[in-house]
Amino acid sequence: MLSMICLQCPPFRLSYYGVGEPLLFVAFGPLSTIAFYLLHSIKGELPITSTIVWSSILVGLTTSLILFCSHFHQIKDDKAVGKMSPLVRLGTETGSKVVKFAVVGLYSIILVLGFTQNLPLASVILCAMTLPMGNLVVNFVEKNHMDKTKIFMGKYFCVRLHTVFGAALAAGLVVARKFAGQQLPHAIVL
Repeated sequence: MLSMICLQCPPFRLSYYGVGEPLLFVAFGPLSTIAFYLLHSIKGELPITSTIVWSSILVGLTTSLILFCSHFHQIKDDKAVGKMSPLVRLGTETGSKVVKFAVVGLYSIILVLGFTQNLPLASVILCAMTLPMGNLVVNFVEKNHMDKTKIFMGKYFCVRLHTVFGAALAAGLVVARKFAGQQLPHAIVL
């Protein structure tokens, strides 16, 4: 809560310096995700593992992407009031490349976490199934980054990505915990 006050309210107004995305990443990624995880702990029985930390980082990345994409249609207004958002500094062309890098990075991290077994296979598979939504975000932003009226929808596509990706991640963690130590049934080949 304090970080969001510092982000928007005087005398700090850190959003005017373009640090909203990193602040939001930390506040709504690792800090809040791990805090909510620990709230479910009884007498410290839930350890903070690499799976929990990496999951919180993934949530933080998708949350920050929403804020980043919300600036595309506001560049002129942000400049007028002296707000130096990342897109004011970068421009929409470079900003669209940042979105692509972020989405590709998100799914690359998922694969690496799967290979290193820091994330359960169920989460990797379910998160990979959200790739069409990630692709939609990248394609939409690349195609419309110059059109102020159309790019407005980019942040809503990011919200959808955040929602389906987060649900897939959580569902995979639940499935992995439910079937931990159990022999999974063999796949049915059609």
